[in-house]
Amino acid sequence: MHFLEEITIIATVSVLVTLLLGRLKLPVVAGLVLSGALVGPNCFSLAKDLKTIELIAEVGVVFLLFTIGLEFSLNRLKNIFRQVALGGIIQVSATATITILIAIALDRPIQEAVVYGFVFALSSTALVLRTLNERNELDAPHGRFIVGTLIFQDLCIVPMVLIIPLLPQGLDRLSVWQEVGVALGQAVLMVITLFLCSRKLVPLLFKWVDASRSSEVFILTVLCLCIGTAYITSLTGLSLALGAFLAGMIVADTDFRHRAMGDILPLKDVFVSFFFVSLGMFFNFEVLIEQTVTVMLLLAAFLFGKGLIASIAAMFMRFPPRAAWLAGVGLAQFGEFGFVLLQLATKENVVSSEAIAPLLNAGILSMFLTPLIVYKAPHFTAGERALDPLAKLLRAKTAQELEEKTEGQNDHIIIIGYGISGQLLTSSLRSLSIETVVLEMNSDNVRYGRERGDPVYYADATSEEALGHAHLKSCRAVVVMINDHAATERVLASINRLDGNIPIFVRTQYMTGIEDFRKFKPAGIVSCEIEGGLEVLSQVLRKLEVPRNVIIKEVDHARAQTMHSDREFKESPLPLHQHQELKSLTVENILLIKGSRVEGKSPKQLGLAEKTGVLVIAIRRNELLLLHRLADTHLEIGDIVYCIGRKSEIEIVTELFDPLINSKNLKTILS
Repeated sequence: MHFLEEITIIATVSVLVTLLLGRLKLPVVAGLVLSGALVGPNCFSLAKDLKTIELIAEVGVVFLLFTIGLEFSLNRLKNIFRQVALGGIIQVSATATITILIAIALDRPIQEAVVYGFVFALSSTALVLRTLNERNELDAPHGRFIVGTLIFQDLCIVPMVLIIPLLPQGLDRLSVWQEVGVALGQAVLMVITLFLCSRKLVPLLFKWVDASRSSEVFILTVLCLCIGTAYITSLTGLSLALGAFLAGMIVADTDFRHRAMGDILPLKDVFVSFFFVSLGMFFNFEVLIEQTVTVMLLLAAFLFGKGLIASIAAMFMRFPPRAAWLAGVGLAQFGEFGFVLLQLATKENVVSSEAIAPLLNAGILSMFLTPLIVYKAPHFTAGERALDPLAKLLRAKTAQELEEKTEGQNDHIIIIGYGISGQLLTSSLRSLSIETVVLEMNSDNVRYGRERGDPVYYADATSEEALGHAHLKSCRAVVVMINDHAATERVLASINRLDGNIPIFVRTQYMTGIEDFRKFKPAGIVSCEIEGGLEVLSQVLRKLEVPRNVIIKEVDHARAQTMHSDREFKESPLPLHQHQELKSLTVENILLIKGSRVEGKSPKQLGLAEKTGVLVIAIRRNELLLLHRLADTHLEIGDIVYCIGRKSEIEIVTELFDPLINSKNLKTILS
């Protein structure tokens, strides 16, 4: 069969399968993996040229790592290091260590156990990020933890790729660890050298390419950097994936990052699709039938064991039980780079294809199930309830601090969430001498708030205990401004149980789901989606020079269709030059000099409007700006007269203020 024919078959099956799974609300990735399983050698054997497909898949991994590198410049890594390092270290090290110990207890060689530990420590970046994005949960507490952990996992791939080829030599020999150290040193040296060389060269190269005004040359340059850097790193013994990641980080520090991302994404999507298809080809239905128990146990290890470790890691980062539960669910699957590590380990004879077959099957099944489990997880509270004892233990010090520092406080405002909105409200209330207590689950925001001098405390507002420590019953009002819809609903329920008469104001991201909040009878609900849309509406209509009263009417009508708000239309009036019909008019200021014949006369007496078409719109006299009854105002020496009219008309009026003009000429000009 010709390779192009195989590509056609793979593409056709992928489209049909992904469309079918799309109706079941499963992601495209799952469809691609299933397509690979169907066309692969272990099912219908429609694709026979597996080596070529694997080669395309390897290119897909290179492009995938390149785009990940584009997202993480050095500056961004520096800014988020504190946020991702601790949680990532706990999750990766704990998962890998426990997996290794279990494998050794099951009489597996230590080299093989280390590979399994590495594989279990990694989750699917592509699958999880896409799922979180579809559910609008990237900014939720569990979303932040998951994203940070995935970043750390991606960085851990580098030492893992370096260590696996050295495993056959045995980990009990000092020389092996010396080689690992040398390899890591080579990697660090390579990274430093690449960044030092490219810091100046790459931006200069892109400027030359941009000057050519050729999109084709730009795309070729991006491909050259991506594949070329990957090839250079492979010559030093490092992986192609590492080189591609470094290339992406290099480009991310230039002004051409977004253009490179836009141009490379279509190519990346095509090649990465083949990567997931090739991953599915390793799914073996015979292994599933013959080793059902083993596959199911490994699947349980991914979904429950790995998920539990991730949840505990989130708890140690002092995330609330709900966020920790959802974080564990989000990270409980096989990762696409686990497949890369298993391929490398097989190539280096660390593990055998037969030994990893059940693991691959279980991993692929976990990737199938992840989107469905992530969708259902918020509705199961048993997991978070099981984490409550640990949460109380870890939060004991924080709760005590909140209780002590707010003791005796009353008539205050409780603000839940210290994002941009929370910071603005807290600052405003502080300037008005209104006391506040802010509850926040992002430790970085807590630290930032305290640096600003705001009373921000690390606490889970879904907990009645935390609300009690914040003295809910003696407060004036509660303002809830968090991104997690379900968590907001739980906060409202907790407040309602403690005291249902407190005024509550809710800010939510989206209009859908507002009815979930109305049953708690809040004093006000503001949807960012609606208010943002109304702001865009008003600005667009203003730019189109729609009359102000019509804009107000349209904004009020749009708001009445969605939700109530006392906010009024506040768009500033358009400047003169933005009115198309008035572009021919100009505003000029003219100084009244001593000796001018218009001294002592008013614009009405001079007949400026009737005879020249020029209007006087303001008169500055000393420090006063006169704006009213200007037609009857007598002009004085030193007045600055502001006139509006056509340029030719303004020139005529300017001559009137000339001291050299005589009465006869004045009458001629005004005739």
